[in-house]
Amino acid sequence: MSILHDKLTIEATALRAKRTELLKEHGDTVLSSVTIEQVLGGMRGVPALICETSSVSADEGLRIRNIPILELTNISPEETFWLLVTGDRATETELEELRKVFAKYYAVPQYVVDTLKAMPKDSHPMAMLGVGLLTMERESEFRAAYDKGAGKDALWQSMVNDSVRLIASMPGIAAAIYRIRFNKGEVIAPLTDDNDLSNNFAHMLGVSDDASWKELVRLYLVLHSDHEGGNVSAMTSYVVSSALSDPFYSVSAAMSGLAGPLHGLANQECLRFIIDVREQFGGVPTDEQLTEYTWNRLKNGQVIPGYGHAVLRVTDPRFTAFIAFGEKHNLQDDNVQIAHKIFKLVPGILLEHGKAKNPWPNVDAASGSLLYAYGMTEFDFYTVMFGVSRAIGLCSQMVVNRMMASPIVRPKSLTLAEMITR
Repeated sequence: MSILHDKLTIEATALRAKRTELLKEHGDTVLSSVTIEQVLGGMRGVPALICETSSVSADEGLRIRNIPILELTNISPEETFWLLVTGDRATETELEELRKVFAKYYAVPQYVVDTLKAMPKDSHPMAMLGVGLLTMERESEFRAAYDKGAGKDALWQSMVNDSVRLIASMPGIAAAIYRIRFNKGEVIAPLTDDNDLSNNFAHMLGVSDDASWKELVRLYLVLHSDHEGGNVSAMTSYVVSSALSDPFYSVSAAMSGLAGPLHGLANQECLRFIIDVREQFGGVPTDEQLTEYTWNRLKNGQVIPGYGHAVLRVTDPRFTAFIAFGEKHNLQDDNVQIAHKIFKLVPGILLEHGKAKNPWPNVDAASGSLLYAYGMTEFDFYTVMFGVSRAIGLCSQMVVNRMMASPIVRPKSLTLAEMITR
């Protein structure tokens, strides 16, 4: 991993210099004023965090290191991590070295498997994921370096090592959870002749042998990898990591946030809606049937899951990428076809209805139907898939923040009465 460390040594020096200059020249600059409505509304839209790895604009969607996500749909999760953490596209030499390091950690330690097997049979897969990560915390080089007195300016190096281990280990942990929790048989070992992360994840899940399944897993991991710094999981890992907790603690905490219905469960809700439509009509409905069904939901005060986004005011480009995947492989699964038909009809209906600020689909409107089409029908596991992907971005953000020597997060809290008197 010397190539990555060498590259990041240069980047860390530049980041610290930029941070120092920003504080010196613009430390008193006011970024925004914060209203009581914003504080009581979950701090939505308040510019109060740093995220160098990605950004999301209302009129374009996700950019990773200023590259539109639709320009990155053919890269691997390893390339995505390199891009997120360094800001540059990896060369073939850099990518091959990174893959060799990743491959060392694809096999899940037996003590982790034993811990997962010892959990109650009805444990939620996300609870199992958090436990799996915390069980591996004993492997942390970051904590060991801190305990030995490493200076704060040098801690980013062990943060990189932990991040690589964690990202590479999560597919195996997730696959073990899938097979243990849903009685799929023995845990599957990683491939011996392939060091590609997504290929190994697809293999260890044991869902399908189809080559396009591997392609979907790769695409899924890339598209969900990062989404700026203000969402629940990213901000959670940022706060926990700012206390100099290692990545195993920080990502585990983030996964607890991701498990919340308002954050990581949206793809399940979208798929349930699609399946409800399928069951209502005994298959793919006609345009007329779906239009009437949608209007009835809206008149009853119900929403259309997967349509609308807290930030976006255009079709989520990640949704576009998933739809393109389904078209490329000519997936005839009813759920996939219904997702296509909803996209064709629902935005126009929502515009006519007039209450939706954003009638366009987000990524969750398509991702679940694709997983289901390949045989992964266990809804409760979908957020684990999301978590494996999002860990790539979480770790990248933590590395960058540690390279900048970011301080502990400590905002001021107020009582309701104090808000009025300030």
